[in-house]
Amino acid sequence: MMTEKQNFFNKLRQGLSKTRNSFLANVFSAGRKVDAAFYEELEEALIVADVGMKTTEAILDRLKKTLESLKIREIDDAREKLISILTDIMRPGDEFLAGVESAALLIVGVNGVGKTTSIGKLAHYFVETGRKPLIAAADTFRAAAAEQLAIWAQRSGVPIVKHMEGADPAAVVFDAIASFKAKGGNILLCDTAGRLHNKKNLMDELGKIKRIIERELPDARFEVLLVLDATTGQNAIAQAKVFSEYSGLTGIILTKLDGTAKGGVAVAVREELGLPVRFAGVGEGIDDLQPFDPEAFAKALV
Repeated sequence: MMTEKQNFFNKLRQGLSKTRNSFLANVFSAGRKVDAAFYEELEEALIVADVGMKTTEAILDRLKKTLESLKIREIDDAREKLISILTDIMRPGDEFLAGVESAALLIVGVNGVGKTTSIGKLAHYFVETGRKPLIAAADTFRAAAAEQLAIWAQRSGVPIVKHMEGADPAAVVFDAIASFKAKGGNILLCDTAGRLHNKKNLMDELGKIKRIIERELPDARFEVLLVLDATTGQNAIAQAKVFSEYSGLTGIILTKLDGTAKGGVAVAVREELGLPVRFAGVGEGIDDLQPFDPEAFAKALV
């Protein structure tokens, strides 16, 4: 019987097929050797996959040094070394929330990246892994946002705190924290309105919500996760830089990896911004958001 991890890897591999096909081109075709043309084609393929120029140069430099020191000329061996390098780059250095008794996750992002559905899937994931999540529906600007989130909460049996449309988002979070404490929750998931990353007043509001969480839940691990749409490629990097300035990002949720030719942005996010990808989304199903596995991703990409 296929394990959940194997099933997710298969979805990840299928989802990254467009990236992989453009990424590979003929770089790793059978019978060829590691030569100057190989490096040129690999550089082009990495850039096409939206790994980014800076990160591409770093990867090629490491790969060349590794292959030359080991005197590797076979293409299959070069592929394995590339997988290892990509895995090392994307490795977060820790297991997300491992050993953490209580945590508050502030979920941020621009409009249309799949933020609300990601929160619904996160709630399901945490229930499945034995946690007690509660959702704060602090997106009070988008019509029916709270109702949409309430449907996801109901599917997972997770409590949700929401106010009327147009209410103060910080007030929603404050009330949600009170309920969170009363219900003995250990994972608080806070939705926020989709924000254009160049709107300072909206970014300042995120700071207000953050201060309330830190004040009311001083002993909880506080994480700010930015939801990025993989299909936007390098534009996602620009979004992350601005959000990081205003809300102190600690990690990334990368959605819509299925069917994009720009999956390489996951590598760029880690290398250029130093932010770990914590979860990856590869479909519409409630189980299609899972913890990011760097090695599985690298293998699926290459």
